[in-house]
Amino acid sequence: MFGKRIGIHGAMQNVVAWLGLLLMAASLVWWEWIPRPAQIGALSQSTRQEPFSLVVLDPGHGGQDSGAMCGNVLEKDLTLDVAQRVDRLLQAQGLATTMTRVGDSYVSLADRAALTNRARDCVFVSIHFNEGNKPVSSGVETYYAAHQTATGTPIVSWLPFLQRVSSESPNTESQDLAGLIQDSLIARTQAVNRGTKAEQFFVLANVRHPAVLIEGGFLTNKEDIARIGSVDYREQLAAAISEGILSYRDHLKQRPATLAVTAPDGAE
Repeated sequence: MFGKRIGIHGAMQNVVAWLGLLLMAASLVWWEWIPRPAQIGALSQSTRQEPFSLVVLDPGHGGQDSGAMCGNVLEKDLTLDVAQRVDRLLQAQGLATTMTRVGDSYVSLADRAALTNRARDCVFVSIHFNEGNKPVSSGVETYYAAHQTATGTPIVSWLPFLQRVSSESPNTESQDLAGLIQDSLIARTQAVNRGTKAEQFFVLANVRHPAVLIEGGFLTNKEDIARIGSVDYREQLAAAISEGILSYRDHLKQRPATLAVTAPDGAE
């Protein structure tokens, strides 16, 4: 009888131990996923932060991937030249920048997206030049992805259904960035305005930050290539891209705060 009581007591201890483990696990899940109230001091500090801390500049193509060509003029050289100019202009404005390539090297699309996704708060700007089937095709256009694949959220990566839902959210931030850069490009260059367009390019759809891809003119159009070959014109392109990014930053700063802090009773 005594042995039986010991067995029952041991079983109860096991049950209590398992219940304790389950309670600890539930507590960890709650702490991880349940939103915690913001401290007033912390909230006021966050409102002073910049909307994004980094600009990722992506000179299209590189290495064995020359991109579009017109005689000895290669797209990969033009994109690097303009990206370096944008890099210099943004740094002069106090913005931190990084480039997906700094020389004539090949970087895969996946690596470009991965580099961008490692950043905490950034915008991604990919620079390209166009080619067309018709020599009359001309002008400047800016692309954004209508939907982006959500990454970096553990619960989304566990549940495919949530992955599909998250990727269906409208990509308004990238669209806003594309519109501001396109407006600046047209104002600066007076090029044919081909507008902003939604396209699921890999480097746009597979990053989790606002992302755009600029086509700065057609290498297959004699008027466009004559302008693009000018150092002064490429400097104007770079200035326009920089101004568009800065306008987007100002646009984010002017958005109304989504959180409000209620003062305690009796406070003024």
